[in-house]
Amino acid sequence: MARTKQKQEIIKKHQRHEKDVGSPEVQIALLTSEILNLTEHLKKNPKDMNSKRGLILKVVHRRKLLKYLEKTSFESYKRVKKDLKI
Repeated sequence: MARTKQKQEIIKKHQRHEKDVGSPEVQIALLTSEILNLTEHLKKNPKDMNSKRGLILKVVHRRKLLKYLEKTSFESYKRVKKDLKI
């Protein structure tokens, strides 16, 4: 599946309204997808330190977004964690 199609499907599934592409829920879902892809890449290429650094930065960013979502909307936070199995 093409990356853009996959990204569009993730956005459609987690958006709050029709034109929403930047809500915390969408950002967390996209970061989770990228984290899973990088994890698979690093299993095949364990010496790729640039990708490892990128993975760590994405995990930190997702953690910050989750903390923000927990403070602002606890129901959305629980739903996102359940949907993404985080």
